[in-house]
Amino acid sequence: MANILMVVSAADSLTMRDGSKHPTGYWAEELVVSHQTLLDAGHSVRIATPGGAKPTVDEVSLAAESAGGQDRADSFREYLAKIDAELSAPLVLADVDPSGYDAVVMPGGHGPMADLYQDADLGRILAEADRAGKVIAPFCHGPAGLLSAVDDDGKFAFAGRRLTVFSDDEELNGGTGPNTPWFVEDVLKEKGAIVENGAAWGSNVVRDRNLITGQNPQSSEDVAKEVIKALAE
Repeated sequence: MANILMVVSAADSLTMRDGSKHPTGYWAEELVVSHQTLLDAGHSVRIATPGGAKPTVDEVSLAAESAGGQDRADSFREYLAKIDAELSAPLVLADVDPSGYDAVVMPGGHGPMADLYQDADLGRILAEADRAGKVIAPFCHGPAGLLSAVDDDGKFAFAGRRLTVFSDDEELNGGTGPNTPWFVEDVLKEKGAIVENGAAWGSNVVRDRNLITGQNPQSSEDVAKEVIKALAE
């Protein structure tokens, strides 16, 4: 079975357009569903964060109205408690050798907009993994992490690639709204990515060779299933 690196934001807040601090972190559904789906398929998953810091769950993602009901919210809490030891001692991103992994998976939440988008260690890992043709699978706000992969001249490693990401529409009407400091969809387009978003709040997965992306939390399971499919090819 495959070894999968799950890169998770270590941020616990996002500086908004007006300078205020917005509590954030990773989105529970995205980490839980993808992690569990990949494990259930028999794969090994190791979590890594910048500095090896324990990642912070976005508490909003554990509210019943965000999780899709109280039962789902409770199940997410239970799963996170079950893997708390792993979350409490993640790999240090700077120490990761991508040659030891078959895929890099990146769940979202707004955290990646605060740290992963400019993390040089992640950029190194993604560039090496992409050159080796390994599966790279960010979803929701996770594709913000792709922006870290630039060459010495500042060229975006994923320019010209097809992908999807949390849309401007979703951000404005169900995310952090007009006070969002920057819109991941817009910046990815500016850097040369070909963004193929679907309807808001529906699962949408785009695959461009080894790059597999998902649009929103609703895409979490389908992204993981596509990763499993790609690893079997």
